[in-house]
Amino acid sequence: MSILWLKAFHVFFMIAWMAGIFYLPRLFVYHAESQHQETKDQFKIMERRLWFFVTPFALLTLILGILIMYQYGLAWFKALAWLHAKLAIVALFYVYHFYLYSLLKMFAADKNTKSPRFYRMINELPVLALLAIVILAILKPF
Repeated sequence: MSILWLKAFHVFFMIAWMAGIFYLPRLFVYHAESQHQETKDQFKIMERRLWFFVTPFALLTLILGILIMYQYGLAWFKALAWLHAKLAIVALFYVYHFYLYSLLKMFAADKNTKSPRFYRMINELPVLALLAIVILAILKPF
């Protein structure tokens, strides 16, 4: 498979993954604000379905990224400081992805202790991390 195809699918699955993990904390905001158990139960279903829908995209993003690095080779990988910085931020996104799962489990058990403001913050801050990834991947500043 051409490396350009690998890159195209890598970017596609990354966009699908990001869309989901940016929306999930927004559902948490609404869930935390909700006063009615019936509404909370509906959010539980939506949150669970969304997390399990986007998790394969996270896995495919990872697999394709590894295949791209393999295609370029070890010498290429070792020489690029921008790529190492990008991968460090990407690793944080995977930690974030599984942190969202722990929050999902907390909501599923009706044990949320965090405010809607907290969920707004964790919804908005990762945008800066994504911006950093895009800048590193496109500009390759170092």
